[in-house]
Amino acid sequence: MNYIVLFEPEKPANVGNIIRTCMAFNAGLIIIGELSFELSDKSLKRAGMDYMVGFKIERIKDLEEFFLKYGNENIYYVTRYSKNIYSEPDYSSTTKDLYLMFGRESTGIPHSILKKYYEKTIRIPMVPSARSLNLSNSVAIVLSEVKRQQKFEELSTREMIKGEDFLFNE
Repeated sequence: MNYIVLFEPEKPANVGNIIRTCMAFNAGLIIIGELSFELSDKSLKRAGMDYMVGFKIERIKDLEEFFLKYGNENIYYVTRYSKNIYSEPDYSSTTKDLYLMFGRESTGIPHSILKKYYEKTIRIPMVPSARSLNLSNSVAIVLSEVKRQQKFEELSTREMIKGEDFLFNE
């Protein structure tokens, strides 16, 4: 399974949007550290809409606990400080869990972690004057590439809710 790992996210609307993205792409969500908001926050629910119902979020106390539980294999760290482009790694395997870690909106992933695992860092190319993208947009971009490489396994490539021929039958 693919997992989005958020280190101390600061904005409930971002987390809500990420929940929605995780649901749509059949990915798990792990949140590390303290939050400055409640997971029941109105803006979180507004962004997550009905996707919140029944969606399991794993909470982990700190990075130490995360690494004790999951090790440091098959984890990619998304940061502006990487030289590796997010589309370059091979994410095609669906037989082992994959973890994509994103940092706080204001400060990112701790620099000590980025230095320690630098070869596993990835970045989203942007114009040189851009500091960063919105956290939830970054999650969607990287997770979309992962699912593309995995040939959209477990995802529908046709309209299933309203029917495949909806546009021509309305």
